This record gives sequence, structure tokens and C-alpha cells, in this order.
Amino acid sequence: MSCNYAEGLSDYKHKGILGVPEVFDDEEAINEKCDQLAKWILGSKHVVVHTGAGISTSAGIPDFRGPNGVWTLEKRGEKPTVNVAFDEAIPTATHMGLKALVEAGHIKYVVSQNIDGLHMRSGLQRKNLAELHGNMFIEQCLKCRRQYVRATPAPTVGKKLTGDVCRGTKNSRACRGGNLIDNILDWEHDLPESDLDLSFMHSTLADLNICLGTTLQIVPSGNLPLRNKRYGGRLVICNLQPTKHDKKADLIISTYVDTIIQKVAKKLGVEIPAYTPDMDPTKEKPTTSLEWTIPTDEVKALDKIYAKTVKELAKTKKKTASSARDEKEEFKFKAKKLKKDTSGEGGREGEMIKVENELNY
Repeated sequence: MSCNYAEGLSDYKHKGILGVPEVFDDEEAINEKCDQLAKWILGSKHVVVHTGAGISTSAGIPDFRGPNGVWTLEKRGEKPTVNVAFDEAIPTATHMGLKALVEAGHIKYVVSQNIDGLHMRSGLQRKNLAELHGNMFIEQCLKCRRQYVRATPAPTVGKKLTGDVCRGTKNSRACRGGNLIDNILDWEHDLPESDLDLSFMHSTLADLNICLGTTLQIVPSGNLPLRNKRYGGRLVICNLQPTKHDKKADLIISTYVDTIIQKVAKKLGVEIPAYTPDMDPTKEKPTTSLEWTIPTDEVKALDKIYAKTVKELAKTKKKTASSARDEKEEFKFKAKKLKKDTSGEGGREGEMIKVENELNY
């Protein structure tokens, strides 16, 4: 079942605030806010969406900190009553809507904390998606580092050996002696470098960052949407519970994310397609030929754009900040320091807060 994967990971003590009551805007406010969001999307050149567990609850996959979240119920000695297996879940209206908005040119990039693979299964292309915490339907070769699509969820979590070997694709051979591991991070693991680099750069370049279904409590993922604020970008938060960055948001919409995406897509004249297996790479036969690796050239190309654009933005805002690359490396260093400071027994709460505040530029 989908909520059980966390049982295969090491114990994590810093689960944040759990079970906060949900808040709902009235219908009039929802329509007004969705209209405003649609206008901002139309007026933006670089829109980035950050997704959390809340976008998959309508697929039957529980979130973590909601009133009926996995960790909230765990604290009470209970388990979720709604809990669909990963391979039985299908992409929601939000997943399908984001794919349609990307294809229509309204959204540039999606940064996801989710490991359920539903963005990939909606047909969203790898070039438009970062999966910061992994994907249950992906294996990675320990030798050549290539990633491959699985037809079923990996049998392990925490970057362990799955028992498979490097498969190669129809365009490239398998490497010799390459064992495959699952793609799901444990708490002590570093975030995947290419996914993090692209997320960092897109989040900084965005004139509009939109958060869907996340309380933004896990770092560094939860701090990425703030990256554009220093250059005058907007931040929109769509969540049923309050988040740690609400005070920094330009707009907060409190209702179901499926409702928001459906309303916004309609206002933008974008039709949301229904999910069909033919768009799902896990349903292709055979999946052994499907690769999910981020090309190095893709990261290098955006890095050039990022360095040039941030330099120009810094001049416009009269900033004397460090170079774009120094800024990126500093962010990753602080993220690693925060993780290290919170992984030990007993934790170091004061240091954790200090470093996390540094991440919130």
C-alpha cells in the first residue's frame, strides 16, 4: 500500500507540525483568486509549480501532515483508512491539468516532492519535471547512473539494490556489472544533483512560483519557492492547511487543488485530458527501453541562461550578491548542513533554525 513505503526508511524525528485543521475559502473568494492566478499566469514568462503530497490525495494516496495524514494518524497509533497501492492509483485532475498547462506553454517547469510517479504517468515529460525525493517507478544504475522506468513499483526503498541489472535502451547498450537500485531517498541521502540544480535555477528565474498541496516544511524543497522573491517574483500558495511561508505569499488559495487547477485551466482556455494508459510510460511494452535520466546538456544549457539572467536581475535590483554559481553552491551547502544537524540523536534545534533561516534568503 502507498503509505507503507515510509516504513522502509530510517526513523525521522523532525516531522514538523501535524494535524493542523484545514481552512476553506468561500466560493466567491475561490473564483476571484483563481481569476487573479490565471491573470498572473498569462502575464508571466516563467511559471514554476511546486507540488506536494496534497495533489495526490484525490488519487487515494494519503498525505503526511493533514488531519488524516500518515504521520498525523501514526502519532495517534492509527493508520489511514484510504490507501491505494501505487500501481493502482491514477493521475488526478491536478496532474493531468499541469501536463496540459505545460504543453500549452503556460507552465515552464514542475518541481515535485512526491515519490508516487503520478507526474510521470500523466505523460509529463522529463525535461519539464524535477523529482527531488525520487520516484517509485524508477531504478538507477550504480555504475553508469542512468535511470530506467519500471512497469511496477520498486520492491525496495532507500536506494537499495532491487535485484535487477542495467538494461540499456534500444539506442545504447547496458553497462557491464551495473546493479540497479530504487530511486527513493532515505532521510540521510543528498537530493539528486541534476534535479536539485534545475529546480534551484527554475525557481530563481521564475516570475511566478505556485505551490500546490504542500505545507513547505521539508527543506530544502520547501524553501525553493522563495528563490524568486529577491528578484521581484510572485509566490502563490494553494493549500488547505497554513504553511510556514504564508506571510511571504502574494496570494493564498484555500481549497482543493483539483478545483483550483480546473478553474484556472478553464479561464486559460486549456482543456484537461482524461488519463489513459497510452500516455503512461509504465504501461508501455517493453518498459526496458525507456530511460528517465536528465541529460547533462540540459543542465548546462539552463545554467548559462541562469547565470546571465541572474546577473541582469541583480543589476536591476541593485544587488551586490555573490555570483549566480556561488549562490547556488551556497544553497546546497546550507541544505546539507541543515540535514546533518537534524540527523543526529537529540537533534540540534537551535542550529537547525539558524541554518533554515539562512536558506530563506
